[in-house]
Amino acid sequence: MIQFEGVAKSYTGLISRKRVDALTDFSIEMSRGEVVGIAGPNGAGKSTMISLMMGFLQPNAGRITIDGKPARQWIEGNGVGYLTELVNLPAGWKVPATLQRMAALSGVPSAEIAARSATMLTRLGLDEHAAKSVKQLSKGNLQRVGLGQALVGDFELVVLDEPTHGLDPLWTQRFRDVVTELRRPDRLIIIASHNLDELETLADRVAILDHGRLQRVVTHQTEERSEQLAWRLVLEGSVDVAAVIPGATAVAGREGTWRCVASRRELSQGLGALLAGGAVLVECVPEEGRLESAFRAAVQR
Repeated sequence: MIQFEGVAKSYTGLISRKRVDALTDFSIEMSRGEVVGIAGPNGAGKSTMISLMMGFLQPNAGRITIDGKPARQWIEGNGVGYLTELVNLPAGWKVPATLQRMAALSGVPSAEIAARSATMLTRLGLDEHAAKSVKQLSKGNLQRVGLGQALVGDFELVVLDEPTHGLDPLWTQRFRDVVTELRRPDRLIIIASHNLDELETLADRVAILDHGRLQRVVTHQTEERSEQLAWRLVLEGSVDVAAVIPGATAVAGREGTWRCVASRRELSQGLGALLAGGAVLVECVPEEGRLESAFRAAVQR
């Protein structure tokens, strides 16, 4: 569906007049039916990538196409469900009217606007805020209104930039359900986020950017069993884990708790030896997820 081919984008500093390379030789293909995550530290190029894809900016080199057409041409003809990083809506608009107006702008047929907006109001838990204006909403509730305006249309392409920013834990969890409901074979969902746990849970693939370059694409299908991950082990009694798992260190002040960095195979072999020797395992959990580990390695590199 979407193809970036050798895309580059640079800016000239207003004061320094130096060239800043925001995106360099960026290539990736994203298909319908996928949820694709975009991750990277501040200044990595995520916002530039989205702006290029939306047609707000033009690349200095390379090309971006959607179904073979120039990105902006396709979006103007087909529309897109787009949540910006910072939700900015007219302060005086009431919440229901905001969703209705956004539904109209999204091309929802006039006869369906009221019903579609009401459904979205309920779906995002905004019924109790229906009497409020945009300026009266908390950050989290405003974010839900922004999410509602992005989803009130029925688009094949949905782009969500930091969608859980400002949401409380309950609605962060609910957002996962919303994305699950949005999935369908003819739709591509792109989520740019600093929340690696969310991306690891929701995305089929996550593209990691740093210094304007695509550093790595992490997928569930290509899980590397040899990857070194950080683990926390808790065992009963006094057990010398370091004698079995090289590099393991005891956590100060927490009896029986150890930290180690090992691959799944190394960890399994070490735990097997400990258990065979009579150790009792209380807990074994990763201190960081696979995506977090890949992110750290890609950015440090």
